Amino acid sequence: MAKSPPIATGQLPLFEFDAENLQKMERHQPFSQRDESEYSKYIVYVDESGDHSLQSIDQQYPVFVLAFCVFHKRHYSEVIVPALEKFKFNHFGHDQVVLHENEIRRRTGKFNIFKSKAHQAEFMDELTQIIDFSNFILISTTIDKRDLKRLNTADNAYHIALGYCMETLHEFLTGKSESAKKTHVVFECRGDKEDKELELEFRRICDGNNRLGIPFPFEILAADKRVMSSGLQLADLVARPIGLSTLRPHQSNRAFDILKRKFYCDGGREAVGSGYEGVGMKIFPPPKSEKPR
Repeated sequence: MAKSPPIATGQLPLFEFDAENLQKMERHQPFSQRDESEYSKYIVYVDESGDHSLQSIDQQYPVFVLAFCVFHKRHYSEVIVPALEKFKFNHFGHDQVVLHENEIRRRTGKFNIFKSKAHQAEFMDELTQIIDFSNFILISTTIDKRDLKRLNTADNAYHIALGYCMETLHEFLTGKSESAKKTHVVFECRGDKEDKELELEFRRICDGNNRLGIPFPFEILAADKRVMSSGLQLADLVARPIGLSTLRPHQSNRAFDILKRKFYCDGGREAVGSGYEGVGMKIFPPPKSEKPR
């Protein structure tokens, strides 16, 4: 990966690592976390795009996307968090800003700061650079609510997507020899009723009510919307491009082009950018051309 381009005088550099140093850091994974630790080396941040309700379907965006962003804790703490903090300092002068894809796209709230299209383009270019530079594994499930409603209106789109993502997460962690350790999965609070329903379904899946028929040692965490979690903010930024790629696969989608290289896929690190459809990126109901796993 190429080194980060120079930035304007007076701004904080987003990254302290060039490509060579980053590769060294990745190889040296242990960091004050003992091998016998009960906790996994990975942490997961979750967000969604679209409404999971089947009662009213927006024909302009008739999908629900659930995205799991899986971070190695050292890379997350030493690279991603500082980069996002510096990004905020550069553009806002402080770090008390929560990055929301919807507000950024609509230029509302604290994101009505752009003096010109060039200024907005610079902002988006730097944010895209952070996503591109960041090493994380992406796992997603997209629900086509139109097809799901035709199949069974009693189904819960969120719960279906959650099950698929948790099963894929377990598969990924198994490949890293981390599946027996406790892995925390962080969701953003949505409301008391919704949070209780989510936790109940999450624990039901962990108890073995999944397609693998085995327990998962995952622990759910609910984060208040006011908590400025870097991981949740990145998860918020990736969910919608995945949905748009499903709805309009032939339309230009710069964000998704970058995300292709993040998806969990067949073939491991050497095959990133291919072999992710039906693996790290699932669609339900599955396309007829997709091979079952």
